Amino acid sequence: MFQVRIHGRGGQGVVTAAELLADAAFRQGQYAQAFPSFGSERTGAPVVSFCRISAAPIRVREPVLAPDALIIQDATLLAGIDVFAGLVPTGYALLNSRHSFAALGLGDRVAPLPPGHAIRVPATELALAHLGRPLPNAALLGAFAALYPGLDLDAVLAALRERFPGAVGERNVAAATAAHDAALAERAATAGTKERVDA
Repeated sequence: MFQVRIHGRGGQGVVTAAELLADAAFRQGQYAQAFPSFGSERTGAPVVSFCRISAAPIRVREPVLAPDALIIQDATLLAGIDVFAGLVPTGYALLNSRHSFAALGLGDRVAPLPPGHAIRVPATELALAHLGRPLPNAALLGAFAALYPGLDLDAVLAALRERFPGAVGERNVAAATAAHDAALAERAATAGTKERVDA
């Protein structure tokens, strides 16, 4: 079973991201489960959602404490929440930021991960460019399809088109595709070395 934990803030589509990820996995013939955990329901409050993907039926229902992957939708959470808690040593970390993990003081948190397993993508900037709104969830799912080999971009795009039909869906598809391309480039740059340090 592959377990994903998504961290963000209310209003960023954290719950929707988990649901779309589960939908995409289902489209690939997998079993999937998605559910949220709310500390508060107000906009801007920290929110966590979970997704499990498996080749067999999923019977466990508790929150994901030892994720195989993290999707961090808001870098401001890093100052107050240990989002990396429980991440498995072979796991993946996807951060919505233009700054590297090292520049954010997180180099030691991602150093144990295999090369290329921790990347950052400016998902909010891509969402603004394609959607006109700072909603990074679709972009991050596109990026996650580039990071995690078990997820196909086509399945993500199909899930987005069904959830958001028409022009809105196509704008989400454009954001996800752009983020996928950015993530492929970032992963290629980091796969042979530890995560780069930049400003």
